[in-house]
Amino acid sequence: MQVMFGNWKYIFKNFWYIMPFAVLPALFLALSLDYRAISAFMHTLVSGDPRVRFDMMFRALSLIRIDSVLGGIYSGLGVVIVALFATFIFALAEKHMRIGKRTLGGVFTQFGNLIGPVFFVTLFYLLMYEVWAVVLSAVCFSISAVNSATLCYLLVLLAFVVISAVLLFLAATFYLWIPCMQITCFKPYHAFVYSYRLMAGVRGKLMAAFALSFAVFCAVVGASVFLPEYVLLPVAFLLFLFLFPGFCVRMETVYFKTDKLDREDLIRSYREL
Repeated sequence: MQVMFGNWKYIFKNFWYIMPFAVLPALFLALSLDYRAISAFMHTLVSGDPRVRFDMMFRALSLIRIDSVLGGIYSGLGVVIVALFATFIFALAEKHMRIGKRTLGGVFTQFGNLIGPVFFVTLFYLLMYEVWAVVLSAVCFSISAVNSATLCYLLVLLAFVVISAVLLFLAATFYLWIPCMQITCFKPYHAFVYSYRLMAGVRGKLMAAFALSFAVFCAVVGASVFLPEYVLLPVAFLLFLFLFPGFCVRMETVYFKTDKLDREDLIRSYREL
């Protein structure tokens, strides 16, 4: 339970400490979605004929908008802003958990050390996600050649589950890479080897946590397309407002748990000094 929900306990306990750093990333992530493509895709799925075009499905899934120049700018800025504010969250949370103090002192020094690795890992995760979107769209487009609508629905669902499981496995495999580099100061390769070993006992729980968050996001956004169009952006913004810091904070809470490090934000032994 601590692996799956410990991050939410930390976020709600330190809400005003963490959430200000989630507003801009949530806004640009929400602006990076192609709502017209999502709406067209969802209406096609519920029409009784699940055959979809590759470009429609890819645009509905992708975080890189190709529908307009402005959409592309939103996506590009989104990557930069996500990396910048994720770095702040990592630095703040790690300092708080390590010494028990919620202050900005020393955070900017840590920011300078972290921004390079965080930006690289952000691009790496984005690449994994976009490859998932391409592969899933291609497979579902191939499935659309099946004559039976019922069989087509079943095969699309199976493809979504299997290909998404691969994405979640990869996401979990690299998940502790950043906090391991941050806390141990190992070089990237050695940090990955060590973080991979730490993941052995919690990978399944992490995948379940990712799957739950992803399912909630897809269900809420998918249902929202049947409401007035102006509802979609605020709904996506509110979802990202919690999912973005949740993803970042969980890296720290899981790392401290798996590496068996004391969390001073919980035990507060610094008060005895």
